[in-house]
Amino acid sequence: MDELLTIADVSKKLKLNRTDTYLLVNKGLLRATKLGSLKISSSELDRFINWSMGKDLSDLDNPKDLIS
Repeated sequence: MDELLTIADVSKKLKLNRTDTYLLVNKGLLRATKLGSLKISSSELDRFINWSMGKDLSDLDNPKDLIS
């Protein structure tokens, strides 16, 4: 069953500060739902983590594949 996570929860799991987590949401890379405050489903967080593996996200407007 999907759990709804707060921005603080997601930030902790991604080891990011809250501002960077909000940027991921605002850029459309991480989808959220507004229920009072923004919430992200655990399955959406899993999708984002799987998608972002092997990517350079230092420029959120232009994610690139890492070259190995």
